[in-house]
Amino acid sequence: MKVFVIGANGNVGRLISKQLSEKGEDVVAGIRKPEQAAFFDDLHIKTAHVDLLGRPEELGVTLDGFDAIIFTAGSGGKTGDDMTLLIDLDGAVKSMQAAQIAGVKRYVMVSALWAEDRNRWNDAIRPYYAAKFYADEWLRYRTDLDYTIVEPGALTFDEGTGKINTAGIEGGSIAREDVASTVVATLDQPKTINKTIPVVTGETPISEALKNI
Repeated sequence: MKVFVIGANGNVGRLISKQLSEKGEDVVAGIRKPEQAAFFDDLHIKTAHVDLLGRPEELGVTLDGFDAIIFTAGSGGKTGDDMTLLIDLDGAVKSMQAAQIAGVKRYVMVSALWAEDRNRWNDAIRPYYAAKFYADEWLRYRTDLDYTIVEPGALTFDEGTGKINTAGIEGGSIAREDVASTVVATLDQPKTINKTIPVVTGETPISEALKNI
């Protein structure tokens, strides 16, 4: 499978790209700055420039010929609310439009736990949740993409366990490595198409958990 990772230089994006490459997939890491290529060069992963502030038509050219797109880009906590709006919301929507322009049907979004429920948003980062809410809504209802929305709990740098929980979640955290593994595994699991999947650390192996979605 030929997979394009948007936001590949982020902590989760790097893990996703690495896991896809180790799995034998033809992965291209979408990066914003030329100096970000060094990490992927060392792993023999191809890179391509992505500008989420640009036009979707331009990104559509870059995405032509791919089988799947993974969106894990974010403006980051060091930018203002304006960049959250332009990257986490509008940039995400542009990537969906670009996917449709390029004829790529499979699209996996890395979102946030309870993004669809305003009553459960973290007050400290409400603009981020608002961006995720509307980007996810656009993906569900304004595109014809075969989407999966992965909603991880609080992210940690712990070593992954390979086990998750996707049901009856009342909160919790998850290692970034396990988020990456879950995202990669959705590409092999048709049952995850058109599904929103909350995920935290649990007791069920990732592949088994996704089969029971």
